[in-house]
Amino acid sequence: MQNQSSSQSPVSIPFSARSAFVRRTTKETDVIVSLNLDGQGICHASTGILFLDHMINQIASHGLIDLEIKATGDLGIDDHHTNEDVGITLGQALAEALGDRKGINRFGHFIAPLDEALIQVALDFSGRPHLNYGLEILTQRVGTYDTQLVREFFVALVNHSQITLHIRQLDGINSHHIIEATFKAFARSMRMALEIDLRRSHAVPSSKGMLV
Repeated sequence: MQNQSSSQSPVSIPFSARSAFVRRTTKETDVIVSLNLDGQGICHASTGILFLDHMINQIASHGLIDLEIKATGDLGIDDHHTNEDVGITLGQALAEALGDRKGINRFGHFIAPLDEALIQVALDFSGRPHLNYGLEILTQRVGTYDTQLVREFFVALVNHSQITLHIRQLDGINSHHIIEATFKAFARSMRMALEIDLRRSHAVPSSKGMLV
């Protein structure tokens, strides 16, 4: 396995001070993530998993993150490795773009409705990875996408971005609606947490003086 990070990206996402480019290559997958936290919601996602691409677009659009993800993987086996490694690499890129996490609001929360589905997300860019996952998805698949992979995506992202993430399903029966509302609520919560707090823009948002 190899991980490569650079301030220079060969892809088309415009860069700011809070940007990152990460490539993760294993025997199973090759994933490139380029992101700009101070973006406009520009997204180019090509993972080979169409439903995952759709969800990545939700993260970019509702999080106002410019995001480009390109992945190739062993999809002939199943989607698991590619889905997980996209989550890992996106988490690594988020951590790199944030650096010491000075100035951010740190906490974010949002409740997203999508028709009958209602999903609550609360998160903390704490430096301590933890996932509380409360979705009850009734079907095994949405299209060809295995709905068990939603949890695996967030496990990977949480562990490598080092955030605390709580996902709670308040209502919903349609699997597509539940999953999409989850990604939208996550995106809006992340947007809130990553915005700069002008009252302490040069300080780490912790009474300890560090986030870990």
